[in-house]
Amino acid sequence: MSENSHNLVPKIDESMSVRNEFDEEAFPLNIRLGELRDVPVIQNVVRDAYEQYVAAEGSKPAPMTADYSSLVEANHAWVAEQAGHVIGLLVLEAENDHLLLENIAVAPEVRGKGVGHQLLSFAEEQARLLRLPEIRLYTGEVMTQNLHYYPRHGYHETHRGYEDGHHRVYFCKTIEPKE
Repeated sequence: MSENSHNLVPKIDESMSVRNEFDEEAFPLNIRLGELRDVPVIQNVVRDAYEQYVAAEGSKPAPMTADYSSLVEANHAWVAEQAGHVIGLLVLEAENDHLLLENIAVAPEVRGKGVGHQLLSFAEEQARLLRLPEIRLYTGEVMTQNLHYYPRHGYHETHRGYEDGHHRVYFCKTIEPKE
């Protein structure tokens, strides 16, 4: 995003935080903006979530090399915690016409418990609050379970490409405004 367009882009801030109700009784989460004190834990969650792809990718997937301190300082990193422990991460960046879901990571020990779904639902609510009509995301081509996961949650593949040394698959989901 260019310096000039930054002021035109909707800003996500803590006042826009909402709690998602999906699976809350079975697996209650608190989703909040990340803080600098969270960065080491965020890096561990990301490493644990993505290290399985290093060999297939031939290098570390992009989320493993991101600057989480900068993302936290820019209010782009959200953490999901349960009982005070960070177990998930969501990186969102509001653009002029969409919300970019830059990264979603869930600690391996809680996969399959609805954390990812709650994070996706939270991202959709953020898009609605910002009045953005769609969410866009991309995933690594080698992350084959994601290629099935996102369509099950209403995302459709828009294209594939090679960017920043990674083969990527791009997805989009239209977000209906709340009445």
